[in-house]
Amino acid sequence: MILVHELGHFWAGKFFDVKIEVFSFGFGPRLFGIQRGETDFRLSALLFGGYVKFAGDQMGDVNADDPRGLLNKPRWQRLIVYAAGPLMNVVLSVGLLTGMYMVHFQKIVQDGPSVIGHVDLNSAAAKAGVQKNDTIQKLAGKTNPSWEDISVEVAESPYKSLDLVLVRSGRTVNTRITPQLDEKDGFGAAGWDEDGPIEAYSVSAGMPAAKAGVLPGDMILSINGQPVRSRYTLTETIRQGNGAPVTLEIQRKGQLMSLTMTPVFSNSDGKPRFMIGVAPDLKRNILNAQLSFPAALKESTNTNVRNAAVIYSFLRGMLERRLPAKNLSGPIGIAKLSGDAARIGPMAFLDLMTMVSLNLAIFNMLPIPILDGGGILMLLIEMAMGREVSLAVKENILKVGFVFLMVVVVFVLYNDITKLLPQG
Repeated sequence: MILVHELGHFWAGKFFDVKIEVFSFGFGPRLFGIQRGETDFRLSALLFGGYVKFAGDQMGDVNADDPRGLLNKPRWQRLIVYAAGPLMNVVLSVGLLTGMYMVHFQKIVQDGPSVIGHVDLNSAAAKAGVQKNDTIQKLAGKTNPSWEDISVEVAESPYKSLDLVLVRSGRTVNTRITPQLDEKDGFGAAGWDEDGPIEAYSVSAGMPAAKAGVLPGDMILSINGQPVRSRYTLTETIRQGNGAPVTLEIQRKGQLMSLTMTPVFSNSDGKPRFMIGVAPDLKRNILNAQLSFPAALKESTNTNVRNAAVIYSFLRGMLERRLPAKNLSGPIGIAKLSGDAARIGPMAFLDLMTMVSLNLAIFNMLPIPILDGGGILMLLIEMAMGREVSLAVKENILKVGFVFLMVVVVFVLYNDITKLLPQG
């Protein structure tokens, strides 16, 4: 991601005939590299980023009088040089997804409206008067939202009041919902779940469900005669039974079966409770296809636009102090996520790469001194003023930007390390 970003600056500089002194992968002391023409391509000690060093890119630079120095180029050319790095990250993100969709495109297809299958007690949904079997007609101005739309809107909106329109038994119900903050995940939570067919996603060996004959992939139709249309119906019924035997009606390859089992009290996942050893999940309708290049490019562009909007919303939520800053991750966190994604498969890894690249583009475009966005903002101010900002002002702004960036680096590293430590 960093290499592509810096190549954007490098190629733009070359295009406008700016003298490039250094192309570095990493910061700090030079470890090794090669000299090609006037440019030193190097690997540096601190692998937290990279940079391209242009001749005369600072007032007072020894090469400030070089006609090929960056500051001696027109402001519009300098602006393009600054913007080329983030732009390359966007191009990479769109390109990776386009290529991936041409090989394997997967999408959850929602057949009908978004119907509520479960409401937690004392949750944001319960306080808003939401009931089981309600249909979400509108949320935060979006009509007939999919469950994907709903999940994203709720996740980025803790403590934010959202307009909600429901359809209940043929009549319209207008209300407002204020998602709560899930302290564990760090995102907003409404306390509702979607209605749909439930399957046994996994079955734990040696547990009551496995001993009774439940297999992964079995459709769970009911428990003790109560229809199961939510992932939480099963666990709540078992908890309320306090260890009493339960009867599951399941469907396997069109055949109906009734299986009785007695829950056991277990702490296998850190949550002591009665359980039968089944992980329930929604049976989703998933579309698998290989898209043509035009269709893949269109879908990739749309996905990146949606992801960019989500990233912006989460950044705004942090600035408004509705979302905790612990959601930010640094190089250690990204390395862990990369490892997890690689173990899932190449598609998951490529999907993560596109998100990292898009995040890098958006972060660098923030109007913060020392970042590309800060440089662009300074150029726009100078273009409006019709003259250069004084050297003293620029130096002070850069110092503030450097301190801010170092604080962010230390903070995200702290976040990464604390997430790896055992939670007591």
